[in-house]
Amino acid sequence: MGALVQGLSKDWNIFIMARLLGGMAVGAASVLSPAYISEVAPASIRGRLTTVQQVMIITGLTAAFVVNYFLAQAAGNSLSQIGGYDAWRWMYLAQAVPAAVFLIALFFIPESPRYLVGKGRDQKAERVLTRLYGSEVAGAKLREIRASFSSDHRPRLRDVLSPAGTRGFLGIRPIVWAGLLLAVFQQLVGINVIFYYGETLWKLAGVSEELALQRNIISGVVSIVACFVTIALIDKIGRKPLLLIGSAGMAATLFALVYAFSQGTLGADNQLQLSENMGFLAVVAANLYVIFFNVSWGPVMWVMLGEMFPNQLRGSALAVCGFAQWFANYLIAQTFPRMAEWSLAGSYTFYAVSAVISFFLVQRFIVETKGKELEEMQG
Repeated sequence: MGALVQGLSKDWNIFIMARLLGGMAVGAASVLSPAYISEVAPASIRGRLTTVQQVMIITGLTAAFVVNYFLAQAAGNSLSQIGGYDAWRWMYLAQAVPAAVFLIALFFIPESPRYLVGKGRDQKAERVLTRLYGSEVAGAKLREIRASFSSDHRPRLRDVLSPAGTRGFLGIRPIVWAGLLLAVFQQLVGINVIFYYGETLWKLAGVSEELALQRNIISGVVSIVACFVTIALIDKIGRKPLLLIGSAGMAATLFALVYAFSQGTLGADNQLQLSENMGFLAVVAANLYVIFFNVSWGPVMWVMLGEMFPNQLRGSALAVCGFAQWFANYLIAQTFPRMAEWSLAGSYTFYAVSAVISFFLVQRFIVETKGKELEEMQG
């Protein structure tokens, strides 16, 4: 619905409302998907299966880059028309296709057994567990899940607060703060500047519109390949080592981008111009940055948010952390154009410093969850 209204609307206010509607739907899906996968997947392969979500996210972004590129090529540019509509309208309308496929697919998946137990629907939960794990395992698994819930307490948003008699910064449980750390710093390292403003970024670096769109596509393909590396490693070496590797790699590549952009000069059109060597360095550093992010913070943040919280508060904690992640996403997206006008190198210095800080925060506050059953999580 949101995609169709965005593509067809001729009123700015209606367009904005449709964007908000679509954004809320995407935000909900991005939080619920890793939670659902974590709650139905065996612990031994949970990381790999949850990482598939990031593969699909990046595949969708790359598909959008490809569609936008060919639409712009067919029309001449994004403001010219195809079939009586501006090319940019077709870019918005194209969103309706994957959205419809996703909606139809939802009718073919079972409800989360842990959600069902939390709602007191044990018989249906056992049927789902039997379908997922087999009849021999279902009964024991149901008892483990039931034992992780308080019989006299149903999950609610207040569960993110520290229980009476315990201490927590600002009254919030430490495990929720750990989740917030992951959610917010995943955005503060600036990844969505690459995805949202990739074309604009390369134009600021003196690249033509056509080449800028091509480099967006390259970044998307590189991201997909990187996620497959994560699938191979996440259930072997664990979540925390990948986060640390990602933080260190992102910090190094972001500082390389800072150096490249700081060596640029302003052309006659007041646009940043890079020398051939600095342009090459920027392209290599940007793609290495994308690799480090998608091997680590991209998928691993969602994996951990889906599994690190106890059953009793997983839904509430995920809602809070998901909101924080998307709010940070919004702030980064809104502030980058103004920061870039001030200084492109300065903007990337902020993202690089955030990557450095994230390394030490992960080292101090994040606990490994590899191989643990969800019923073993402590909060």
